[in-house]
Amino acid sequence: MVNHMRHTRGHTRNRRSHHGLSAINLSLCSNCGQPNTTHTMCKNCGYFKGKMIINMTAKIDKKAIKSKAAK
Repeated sequence: MVNHMRHTRGHTRNRRSHHGLSAINLSLCSNCGQPNTTHTMCKNCGYFKGKMIINMTAKIDKKAIKSKAAK
């Protein structure tokens, strides 16, 4: 069966012109200097815009205690 409504390469590429991927924007954490994505909390230290959101040291300690109890 022949497709009578064939798209040319140019029409296909014009339609897909907006499908290109954009690069991830990274910023440096104001507290520790690690790169992280913009508008998100730093996963290394737990700070966002200079304020502590999550105490990461307490979180790590809690995880260590849980893993010891599981063994």
